[in-house]
Amino acid sequence: MNRLLTTDKLICAFDTGLRTLFAKPHSERAHPDAGLEEPLLNEQEKKHVSALMRINHTGEVCAQALYSGQALTAKNAATSITMQQAAREETEHLAWCESRIEALGGHTSVLNPLFYAGSFAIGAVAGALGDKWSLGFLEETEKQVGAHLASHLDQLPIADEKSRKIIEQMQTDEAKHANDAKQQGAAALPLPVKFCMKKMSELMTSTTYHI
Repeated sequence: MNRLLTTDKLICAFDTGLRTLFAKPHSERAHPDAGLEEPLLNEQEKKHVSALMRINHTGEVCAQALYSGQALTAKNAATSITMQQAAREETEHLAWCESRIEALGGHTSVLNPLFYAGSFAIGAVAGALGDKWSLGFLEETEKQVGAHLASHLDQLPIADEKSRKIIEQMQTDEAKHANDAKQQGAAALPLPVKFCMKKMSELMTSTTYHI
């Protein structure tokens, strides 16, 4: 029975990866920028905002992979459900970011498969370490994502209310994920781990801004 459950989880994880990287994401909720008119941006502004949204999109790809890996190895059913719920909302974020990137004439990062594979591996290891550490990774990931989103809000052109609405809603969702993890007993990660996570995040942002 356990072998069957593990096989089912592996199939689901593989399917999630394929959908994240190659399928068109959909959002159950209305897009936060729905109904807002497209702002008048010059080409330089469009290119910059598109790059910021590309970073956000890749960040959501990494989060999806991380939570999928954690759900695969989580020892507690409730923890696995928490990861799966967070992953579903990250899929909505993917849809919002991808739609905005397309509207701005940009493209998603060609490095997404690489970042997905690395994040999935980290998530699987985190889940195997135990649920409190897995939840700790979730909490810290969402905090760092929230910090990135806040910096992007500061960089948006004043006229770009569409991108602003998307990022603000993403901020709200990420904060909820972090709080949910904390409420379920997330362990505080050691400072060296947080530092490494931050450096990996900086590598992702610096590369996906251009590629």
